[in-house]
Amino acid sequence: MLLGRVAGTVVSSRKEPLIEGWKLLLVRQLDADNHEGGGYVVAADAVGAGVGEVVLYATGSSARQTEMTKDRPCDAVVMAIVDTWEIGGHEVYRK
Repeated sequence: MLLGRVAGTVVSSRKEPLIEGWKLLLVRQLDADNHEGGGYVVAADAVGAGVGEVVLYATGSSARQTEMTKDRPCDAVVMAIVDTWEIGGHEVYRK
């Protein structure tokens, strides 16, 4: 799993029928200090996340392990919305 922040949404009016109805999010990876870095990924939203929220997401074959994405063409999925995280007793993020 990776930490990321939802940067926006992706809209596609024509898509593979197996992913019809999915909300697609543009997610940017976060490091342990809550700094954005790396690239962006388009992820299926399995939990109802919104723009600006910090989320947990998975990529690759792990992305096809949720109920929504099982046996479907998906390479990234948002599977949790983060409320807080801490490192060494120090809170790094709070929703």
